[in-house]
Amino acid sequence: MSTQQAEVRQLKEGRYVVIDEEPCKILSITTSKPGKHGAAKARIDAIGMFDGVKRSMVAPVTEKCKIPMIDKKKVQVLNIHGDHAQVMDMETYQNFELPVSDNEKAALSPGAEVLIMESMGKQKFWNVGEDEE
Repeated sequence: MSTQQAEVRQLKEGRYVVIDEEPCKILSITTSKPGKHGAAKARIDAIGMFDGVKRSMVAPVTEKCKIPMIDKKKVQVLNIHGDHAQVMDMETYQNFELPVSDNEKAALSPGAEVLIMESMGKQKFWNVGEDEE
């Protein structure tokens, strides 16, 4: 199971939510007061973890939404060729390839042990070559 459910009111900035079947990091949450006949609504602005696309959703605060389950794994970089890096999972010794951006390529070297994140069947390097916010 790669997701779990939570109410919109339980979400917090910096955590994760699924919008348009893509795991996203929450950038901001704004809530409106309940109207005469309606419930309070929340607007959530987020950015895709794997594609970097900004997304937003508006939903009542009592509505259920999906929360992605995120696994972090330690991998060893075997080699880098073109825009892909061949890595080996340090627990299962399984080899696979991951796409590499130019920033990540500069920060990675063969033999280095780094973390990757895995969610909803997708994988990417965890904070490699990124500036901390």
